[in-house]
Amino acid sequence: MRERSSRGFTLIEILVVVVILGILAIVVVPQFVSATDDAARTTTSSELEKLRRAIEVYSIRNGSPPAILAGAGTWGPLVGDGEYLRSGPVNPWVGGANNNVIIHRATPDTAYQTTHAWIYDPATGRIWAGGFDDEDRPFPR
Repeated sequence: MRERSSRGFTLIEILVVVVILGILAIVVVPQFVSATDDAARTTTSSELEKLRRAIEVYSIRNGSPPAILAGAGTWGPLVGDGEYLRSGPVNPWVGGANNNVIIHRATPDTAYQTTHAWIYDPATGRIWAGGFDDEDRPFPR
């Protein structure tokens, strides 16, 4: 009678390990996707708060809201010398090429969109994040 060598893994053992790894991947990968969305929401909210503080300080010092132009990253007197903001904020919730685009309007968004990152009302100095509602909650992507 020949002795059987027990030096390797059987096909069944390898398949069991592959199935277990597959199940773990199915459970873990959605959590990473959710973490990315959470980070984009949190970063956008933080950038919005910084913008609001900078606009408020500028308005108090100068007696009127800053002259922020519509366009890509056109923050005017808020960005440049570092007195209010060191650099123009981006909106990762909108993402893409339009993550720094400013539009002029007196109301926030009513649904998720990817055409602009910030909504500025030059008459009042109010600002909203693109893709967020009037209570600063993000719309679903």
